[in-house]
Amino acid sequence: MVSRWDEPTHTRAWDVDEQTEVEGRPGRVAPEQQTSIVRAALMFAVRCHARHRRTSDGAAFIEHPLEVAGLLHDAGCSDVVVAVGLLHDVVENSNVTVAELRWRFGAEVANIVQTLTEDSTVGDYRHRKRMLREQVRVTGGDAAVVFAADKIAKIRELPELVRRHQQRLAETERGGRERNQLDDEQQLRLEHYRRSLRMLQRILPGHPLVKRLAAELDYCPTAIRRAMSDEAT
Repeated sequence: MVSRWDEPTHTRAWDVDEQTEVEGRPGRVAPEQQTSIVRAALMFAVRCHARHRRTSDGAAFIEHPLEVAGLLHDAGCSDVVVAVGLLHDVVENSNVTVAELRWRFGAEVANIVQTLTEDSTVGDYRHRKRMLREQVRVTGGDAAVVFAADKIAKIRELPELVRRHQQRLAETERGGRERNQLDDEQQLRLEHYRRSLRMLQRILPGHPLVKRLAAELDYCPTAIRRAMSDEAT
């Protein structure tokens, strides 16, 4: 597998201090637990997502793949799968291609990331997400495991996303039309997560990450209510 850094890339690298700070954050894959492919994937993901912010809370986007990779590591997944957790959004969110991933990290990593990448040319949200779920269902295996970890992380972000949307509406005094649009977006996300869970329960019955996804999804409405209650106080 290739992890050279002397080839041109379309993304901007962070400096060494920033990379070290990300690597040392608690609750992640500790530096001493990182193999060469995990370290290379982490550095590459940091570069690819350097300018990206997370929609839910405005944090650096790298927090999301870090959480996904941590879930996979804690579930006992292989180093290749943990590396995929770090890289699963780089094709979708940057100028990196599947071919470049194959060159840098090998066919196994590249093929799983490709399965987890939705078709950005499809405008309709429901159709695009349905196509993504079908890709994961057909491929199954490690792709489905990473998909489950990704959905756990996304569901955990949803309460803060809802709270921030409601705060923005209150601050700008916008009317019911935008409020209804945000409510519709929230329901579409939850619908996608529920359908993802049902699909995963069929192809990965009993898997610990699928069980955790079910628990997170059950708790999500309560977490949203608590987030809104905290905002009100």
